[in-house]
Amino acid sequence: MRKLAIGTALSGALALAGLAAPAASAAGTPDLTFSGVTVNHGKPVVVGAAKAVTIPVSYTLTRPKNLVIDQDKTVQAVMLYRGTLKSMDNDMGPNTPPVCRTTVTTDTTVTEHCTEKVIADPGMSLYEAGDAGTWKAAGIYVHSDESVSDDYLHGENEVTAWGNLASVKVLRAALLTADAAPEPVTKGRTLTVKGKLTRADWATGRYTGYLKQKAVLQFKADGGAYADVKTITTGTGGALSTTVKASRSGTYRFVFAGTATTAAKTSVGDHVTVK
Repeated sequence: MRKLAIGTALSGALALAGLAAPAASAAGTPDLTFSGVTVNHGKPVVVGAAKAVTIPVSYTLTRPKNLVIDQDKTVQAVMLYRGTLKSMDNDMGPNTPPVCRTTVTTDTTVTEHCTEKVIADPGMSLYEAGDAGTWKAAGIYVHSDESVSDDYLHGENEVTAWGNLASVKVLRAALLTADAAPEPVTKGRTLTVKGKLTRADWATGRYTGYLKQKAVLQFKADGGAYADVKTITTGTGGALSTTVKASRSGTYRFVFAGTATTAAKTSVGDHVTVK
């Protein structure tokens, strides 16, 4: 399992085998409430082959008034995880501490609005095909006690996680091209439109062909709007190829609707003059 980068206390604690999610009222655990968790403004996270993507996370935290969270020995944050808290397949967390602003104070509690940034890094936090799909959000509380000297080392971590607070799709980015030929073309002649659909491979840091996927060829006459022409399926290496009769000048493009693991993509249009 990959570790969060928010601090040594949290990363070390999450590395423990069989991390569970005890109730907020468990003995010794502060009564924290994470609510209103929003990941990436409610939109899917699209990650390419190499460039890291910053995922904004916001939430409301209610904590006991007498609890001091210094983000050093006492840590609070929201992380993203795949699988279950008991058996996480992967996790991602913020590289810097959350920023929290007090909104309500009572005699016993403090309510804060918190924001943080989770980093999705291909090859690091994302490193296999299974990482594409649905991730869940969990609130984390960690308290660490350490005694360190030249001749003695002792450390204890108290970890609590509240899972399933929100979900977000993490998708592989797609690339799509379109090229119509010949250009220009005589009216009534056959026009060949080719393209290629590829998607990010986080394990290799490259884009690879996406086979057996449907893409729609669209045409927009000069001065008009795009309309569907036909649907074709990608072949070897994600290749697309089809023919149409040239009737009037305009622009051709391919549209890929996306899948459960790969983001939608529309190619740049290719204009053809018909003589």
